[in-house]
Amino acid sequence: MRKLLLHLSAEKMCCWTRERGQLNAGPCFAPSADGMQSLADWLDGFQDTPALLLVDLVEEDFQRHLLPHVPGRAGIAMRQRRLVQAWRETPFRNALVQGREEEGRRDDIVLFAALTNPGTVQPWLDVLEEGRVPLAGIYTPALLGTFLLTEEAREVPHLLLVSEHAAGIRQTYFQNGMVRFSRLALAGANAEQEAERTRQFLAGAHLLPRDAVLQVQALMPLARIASPPTANTPPLLDWRAMPLQEAAARLRLAAADNADELLLGVMARTAPESHYPLGARQRYFSLWRTRRTLYATSAVLAVCCALWTVANIVAYSLARGHVQELKAEARGFNSAYQLSMSSMPPAVDKTANMKAAVQIAQMVARQGPWPQAVMAMLSEALERSPQIRLTQLDWRANAPGVAPVTASSAVPGMATTAALVAPQSSLLIGIPKAPSQQMRLQAEVLVEQDDYRNVLLSMNRFAQELARTPGMQVEVEQLPFDVRPSVKLAGKAGVPGGVGERSRFTLNIRWSP
Repeated sequence: MRKLLLHLSAEKMCCWTRERGQLNAGPCFAPSADGMQSLADWLDGFQDTPALLLVDLVEEDFQRHLLPHVPGRAGIAMRQRRLVQAWRETPFRNALVQGREEEGRRDDIVLFAALTNPGTVQPWLDVLEEGRVPLAGIYTPALLGTFLLTEEAREVPHLLLVSEHAAGIRQTYFQNGMVRFSRLALAGANAEQEAERTRQFLAGAHLLPRDAVLQVQALMPLARIASPPTANTPPLLDWRAMPLQEAAARLRLAAADNADELLLGVMARTAPESHYPLGARQRYFSLWRTRRTLYATSAVLAVCCALWTVANIVAYSLARGHVQELKAEARGFNSAYQLSMSSMPPAVDKTANMKAAVQIAQMVARQGPWPQAVMAMLSEALERSPQIRLTQLDWRANAPGVAPVTASSAVPGMATTAALVAPQSSLLIGIPKAPSQQMRLQAEVLVEQDDYRNVLLSMNRFAQELARTPGMQVEVEQLPFDVRPSVKLAGKAGVPGGVGERSRFTLNIRWSP
């Protein structure tokens, strides 16, 4: 994706384009009416290209404060009030939370940054806004310098990053990898002497011990590193030069001839959030981003629709092949059916009779005397009565007013053939209603020896559990032992085998569904 990169200094505005990872230099324009008009003419055709503005000016101020940790919108409002108190005349101000203190009440470490002379920037922004260029953000070399530090340099307590730019010598002071302040010296000044002045300032501001050595990481071209001015380097500066080519390779950027190109490449590749808020001037970028999102969403939907169409076509082809197979199979079945029916005499039945046969079959399946339901009720009662053990179960279906016919009820001496057995009633198969079902249940109570009261209580509770079932009647046919007053009690208490025999009982259960 093509990006428009703008580099603003006090003397000129230079334009660059980045496409496919390559930086292409463009024209530069003077800060005059003619230069701004020439820029407006040159920007024709960049309405669909996002722009990033790098501002390298002397009029930039940094302050670092400790503020109470206030999360959410209240903390944002507090920091905005402090920004307005510090710089009232400029809209280009921002507060960056760099972390929290490790001791005490753990206040927020906040870096306040501002462009103190907005008159230098605003005319150029007006030209971009009139040209409808989507401006993504305003960036400063001081905050972009964090990307230039190595992993080892981020751990250094006091570090000075020195780089030579077209606007001058930029010096950015870091504490443990976080920006503290930055200053821009005049172009052509001696970098070592400017670094020594910065070290003396840090010592005077009690940010650095007076006799401590300040580590300096200098970004320079290879030609400058080949002949370093070691004789002019102050003794309290740990001067460490880094070639621009090495920094570019570490950041996976194209080789850069100067620090400005390196920062432009970092800005274009990372595209961080704008260092200074743009407000309403960012609306064209918001529209461009929304348009790109809609295009991407439309492309995804188009791909999904194409895949869905291809899947439907494949499914249709497979289904069509299956249909042909099913048709061939159906023709084979029809041929076999016609062949089998051709050998049978024609027998045409009425539709009403066929419908009645289907209804009768459904009624028998629904209302027939199937034992599954009553067995499930009995199983639930046994599960709730763990002291009851089933020993024998007889089940049969009874039709109202019809005695069940068995082989034993036939006349003695006569053969029990199918011709001599009376026809069964339709009530026994659930026509027209479900018949009642009867069970004769024999069980025993598993209790301790000689606990006769618990035997009776367990049997009664089990009978009551069954009697709670709707439509079920329970009758006690035989008690575990006879407790009638007219019957003589016999036996001996404490006999091991007596209680097991006397704990058996018999129940007659009748269920009408």
